[in-house]
Amino acid sequence: MTTLQQEYNVYFEREGAEDMNKWLKTLLFLVGSALLTRFIPFSSLFRNLDTMFHEFGHALMTLLLSGDVLRIELYADHSGVTYSAVEAGLRPVLVSLSGYPLASLFALLLFYLYSRGRVRWGLLLSAAVALIMLVLYVRGAFGILWLSGLIALNLAMVFLWPKASKYYYLFLAFLTLEESVTGTLYLLSASLFSPSRAGDASNLAGLTPLPAIFWAVVFFLFSFLCAKWSLGYFFRQERLQRQKGGR
Repeated sequence: MTTLQQEYNVYFEREGAEDMNKWLKTLLFLVGSALLTRFIPFSSLFRNLDTMFHEFGHALMTLLLSGDVLRIELYADHSGVTYSAVEAGLRPVLVSLSGYPLASLFALLLFYLYSRGRVRWGLLLSAAVALIMLVLYVRGAFGILWLSGLIALNLAMVFLWPKASKYYYLFLAFLTLEESVTGTLYLLSASLFSPSRAGDASNLAGLTPLPAIFWAVVFFLFSFLCAKWSLGYFFRQERLQRQKGGR
């Protein structure tokens, strides 16, 4: 029994160490990626992709709850606002909850599609979301221009420059992943020092008994979990490609 118990202890210690290494690798990779992408020209413009998914998440939840999406604003500083109307009660809570998690899930989806070799699908999906928002909800000048540019560039990568589409796709995927995590970090900071200006966390604090910091922590933990899964898909696909190339 002593030997068996020792084997179990060694196994669980090894598993715990490996899991800790994965979390640490996720953090380090996100920091390194965030720093490196800052040197890519015009990268700031593409960071609005996370904002687009975030606001689309609010709009989608509003529609699922039989509410009305009045309009969506996208701004050059990577912020956005969705104006919607839903019945009182639990529904406003769900609408406020949906933005950050949906953006993180979209980032995860982009990496999942990459792992399945579906880069074209990811680009077309992003273009489809942009088109829906452009046609139905976005009216501001910057939002219209930005969404139109994204649609045109995504379609050009799919149909005119397919050889460059993989690198463009990964650029978008990593920017979206970074922004989904750093956005929740900014929210966490705001909820600590100015809770009334903490965006969705402030809205949820007003709609529930829980403070803004609680919701900010939930958003951050979920975004970081999605980042860990996303990088898992990315490294798995890279290993498969290296193995195929080595044959």
